[in-house]
Amino acid sequence: MADYTDIVVEIEDPVGVLRINRPEKLNAFTYHTLAEIQRGVDELVADRRVVGIVITGTGRAFSAGLDSQALVDVTAAEASQPGSRSAAPGPQIPGLFTNLLAVPKPVVAAVNGVAAGGGFVLAAKCDVRIAAAGASFTTVFMKRGLIGEHGMTWLLPRLVGPGRAMDLMMTSKRIDASEAQRIGLVEYVCEEGEDVVERAKAYIRDISGSIAPLAFAETKSLMYAHMGADYERAFREADVVQWRAVGRPDATEGARSLIEKRAPNFERLG
Repeated sequence: MADYTDIVVEIEDPVGVLRINRPEKLNAFTYHTLAEIQRGVDELVADRRVVGIVITGTGRAFSAGLDSQALVDVTAAEASQPGSRSAAPGPQIPGLFTNLLAVPKPVVAAVNGVAAGGGFVLAAKCDVRIAAAGASFTTVFMKRGLIGEHGMTWLLPRLVGPGRAMDLMMTSKRIDASEAQRIGLVEYVCEEGEDVVERAKAYIRDISGSIAPLAFAETKSLMYAHMGADYERAFREADVVQWRAVGRPDATEGARSLIEKRAPNFERLG
């Protein structure tokens, strides 16, 4: 396992946990932190023991977003040389944590405290969000003179609807876990005193008994690709992938486990 300074990576088959570990800075990101998060995710994706990934923070924050000094530096650099940091054309899709949308394993955000700015983005780009009872969320961008960054103008309306997304962007208001669940930003909220990381790990353990990892990887890819597609294109593309899946050993194992009344034993990814 790689050495890290800003994150902690733990594996408890079938769960991989990536914990942002800058509690004194409310787990704010430096560029070094962002690079380590990328490496940590890649490590967990490559490990066959890991069926699903949990991302969380150490201490009282999930993440407060970009470190204040890093934010000052990047705004000053762009002001002195406008356009110098714009995304260059190329195969890589820009935006913080956009790579998570292409990760072939389930990624669960265990939101243990405030998720603000870039921390909000990180939570939003996970597949499922589980919030601690005391967690909170704020977009914060407008308060910093910024747009809804890193693809939030595309993703957030799809999570909560355009009106609520616009409200969260315009007001930068902080919403608590119960409100986040009510509007569809999070899927589960822990009971008071319940450990959100343990809840997220239990979620991964539960689905690992029945999920077909390769089928999930293809389903996730299709879901994100089809969010902006017309139904005819989506149905045709899904049909091709569907019949490819039917001919794989996982489909045979799924049918046999049903007949034999046992849990399926699917091939893992790594």
